[in-house]
Amino acid sequence: MLQQRLVFRYRYVLVFLGMLAIASIGACRSTPTPAAAPAVSSDAWAVVDGKTITGTDVDKVFRRTRDDSQPMSDEETLTAKLNLLNDLIVQEILVAKAPALKIDVPASDLDTAYNNAKKNLTDDAFKQELARRNLTPEDMREGLRREMLTQKVIEQEVSSKIAVTDQAVTDFFNANRAQFNVPEEAYHIAQLVVTPVRDPQLANGTGDDATTPQAAAAKVKMLMERLKAGASFRDLAAGYSEDPESASRGGDMGLIPLSKLKQAAPALRDAVLNKAPGTVNVAAVGGAYTLVLVVAHEQAGQRDLSTPGVKERITDALKSRKEQLLRTAYLTAIRSDANVVNYEARRVVESKGAVAAGGPPSLLKK
Repeated sequence: MLQQRLVFRYRYVLVFLGMLAIASIGACRSTPTPAAAPAVSSDAWAVVDGKTITGTDVDKVFRRTRDDSQPMSDEETLTAKLNLLNDLIVQEILVAKAPALKIDVPASDLDTAYNNAKKNLTDDAFKQELARRNLTPEDMREGLRREMLTQKVIEQEVSSKIAVTDQAVTDFFNANRAQFNVPEEAYHIAQLVVTPVRDPQLANGTGDDATTPQAAAAKVKMLMERLKAGASFRDLAAGYSEDPESASRGGDMGLIPLSKLKQAAPALRDAVLNKAPGTVNVAAVGGAYTLVLVVAHEQAGQRDLSTPGVKERITDALKSRKEQLLRTAYLTAIRSDANVVNYEARRVVESKGAVAAGGPPSLLKK
């Protein structure tokens, strides 16, 4: 039910897009001469409008977002890096738009984000953690700067253009009045599921699938770190959840009655009951993990538009629907307008999934 699928704002970018090839033919030539391929570095994993994304760039993001205490196979590692590469491709397109839109990240904002990233660690502990991941403070700050630029571009080009009128809220409430009658105390939750086995009906946006206990634990660690950095739970659930039913809804599970929650596995029940709205907890059951977001805690009774929070939640739901449409269209448009060559993805396809020991993608030799 729409009222039960209340979601919160998108602030992070998860992508599922293709490549565009641009050819130029001289009008006066009877025999066109192919243009020379641009030179790229041996470490090039992708080129976006002439800007190279290197394997080193991908490695830095990978080291920032995974728990290296959990071993991963070569195939799992490369799969994770290809997903990160897709994120970096769209990030590069968005970051390149920032100057024309007069968008920047003030040094004070970057300092705040950097300090928030290490707020639970002492300076020495934070330096040790960076050293363990083979990162520098400059790497961390640059990663945060680009993420913040990306968020600002999306907010200006998408979020700021969405409006929901009072009449639209009223019309929705009148058309769905029965849905605002809560028969018993309930929690509105969303979930993101990670399993340690291959999922035959995977339906998330990135195709990411943890297939071992170690990969599942590393994936949960990565997802929690991205949530702490400000990523949208809905976006991450749509992109990474291994539950085929809820992934397509951004993990939304609607209102779950208290009586039903009490019948759930203790770990799942404890991740919800008495938790404040907006909190995310991890429940581990039988080797699988469920990231549980408590969206709202509802008491029994009939609601109307004067009930605190009802109008706001309807507005958020209608706005999220519109925003999802506009954001998908916007990202699709800018991605199709860009000139992108994903060398690493081509190399993997060409090698039939073989994991190379190193060196440049074979397509660079052509």
